[in-house]
Amino acid sequence: MLIEQWLFNKTKKVESYLNEIVEVKNNPQKMLYESMNYSLLSGGKRLRPILMIGAYEIFDNNIEKVMPFACAMEMIHTYSLIHDDLPAMDDDDYRRGRLSNHKMFNEATAILAGDALLNKAFEVALETIEKYDLDVKRAAKALSVIGKSSGTEGMIGGQIVDINGKFNNIDELKYMYSLKTGAIIKSSVVAGAILGGAKEEEIFFLEKYAELLGLAFQIEDDILDIIGTQEKLGKPIGSDVANEKITYLSFIDIEEAKKHVQQYTDEAIDNLNIFAGKGIYLSELAKYLTNRDH
Repeated sequence: MLIEQWLFNKTKKVESYLNEIVEVKNNPQKMLYESMNYSLLSGGKRLRPILMIGAYEIFDNNIEKVMPFACAMEMIHTYSLIHDDLPAMDDDDYRRGRLSNHKMFNEATAILAGDALLNKAFEVALETIEKYDLDVKRAAKALSVIGKSSGTEGMIGGQIVDINGKFNNIDELKYMYSLKTGAIIKSSVVAGAILGGAKEEEIFFLEKYAELLGLAFQIEDDILDIIGTQEKLGKPIGSDVANEKITYLSFIDIEEAKKHVQQYTDEAIDNLNIFAGKGIYLSELAKYLTNRDH
């Protein structure tokens, strides 16, 4: 498939760049670098950087300029996973098929590794502005979008809503999903478009695409937690049920949830019509991500 080859090429590019970012130094904080790399280089779909690259490529083919921002987004995502797995959060022992960071090292090191990855993300992106002589206004706007999406009105806000929330209906749950999962998916696409030089109207349609994709992706995850396999997911299945966690399937059955995934995916793709053939990879990526195991 065309999308699989494109994904393979982009993933290899991201992996290569990530390998160069966090150098393990032989100094007293060596364990911190090892802990950062343990999670950062543990594989995964690399969804967020690939979405950013895909959006950028609609407007500019020179992806070297966007690559540091794309990898910065992956570092932000990775830090959130390290913290999510901690005993104070989801208390998960495995991530991406191997021990969680705090199980491999210890809780204090895991917390600091997450903090360091978050800081490193913005350090890498900011260094790129001078290195590639980027448009400063575009870069600042993209970083603002990324920063907001990972903060109190985005991912972190979604996490606290998830921890404290008593979801009485599906709309309340979707609000949490839009922050915890959807916000940095959306900002990956929007930041890529901004850096590529997109117009406001074009950004609007890409934003709608990403919002709908983020929701479809999260519902798909809820489904896979029931019918998936640990081998494919990289973590134990059934953990949501075991933890008595409210998910999309707390309100509707699996077959209906699958229909919602398809509906949101189709609506997401419709927002790419403005780009004609240039949106083909984002379109195919949406189908690929929301039909992972059924």
